[in-house]
Amino acid sequence: MRRAAYVFDAYGTLFDVHAAVRRHAKEMGPESTRLSMIWREKQLEYSWVGTLMGHYEDFWALTQQALDTAFAMVPEVDRSYRQNLLDAYWELDCYPEVPQVLKDLKEHGARIAILSNGSPSMLSAATDAAGISDLIDEVFSVDLVGKYKPLPEVYEMVTTNFRLYPEAVSFQSSNRWDIAGATKFGMRTVWVNRHNMPDEYTGYTPAAVLPDLKGLTCLD
Repeated sequence: MRRAAYVFDAYGTLFDVHAAVRRHAKEMGPESTRLSMIWREKQLEYSWVGTLMGHYEDFWALTQQALDTAFAMVPEVDRSYRQNLLDAYWELDCYPEVPQVLKDLKEHGARIAILSNGSPSMLSAATDAAGISDLIDEVFSVDLVGKYKPLPEVYEMVTTNFRLYPEAVSFQSSNRWDIAGATKFGMRTVWVNRHNMPDEYTGYTPAAVLPDLKGLTCLD
């Protein structure tokens, strides 16, 4: 491997953020997909707005608030599913290629980490449920700095802890705004464009774009 460390965003990159709703979609009805999209959008929106205001609440609190807003915006979905969805969020499905990719990187001597907005307890539950905890060397949560991505202080946690220059770190995320933040910080970035989204933040171009993580080990 050309990089000393491979660092992954968690939600949307390693773990499918829509898996919680998908588990109950049949009972919840056709509007469940829209509810899931709004839930994710508001979860991120609340993290950005809070950081801009200088106010921090952990990601689990924001996740609950975002779901309540989603239910309010999609009244066709019965609110009685709220607790089921929150419970499911602690054990989101990881994408099928994730375990093997992490194993391959470890076998080549790279250090593996997660850098996520998620709280430590959320990330611990997710990695345990996916069976990948043993493949992760470090889990960095924004709880350590009390601010959310894409502020540079968040990415700096990795380089400080690993004692590496940013360019020695390969950062992978499915979120284009997250890639922009890590690129500006100086990391080599790989955008995992799982849903074939159009490019944005063209001033902060990733080193590579992949449809999933399977091609990561083939990159320089």
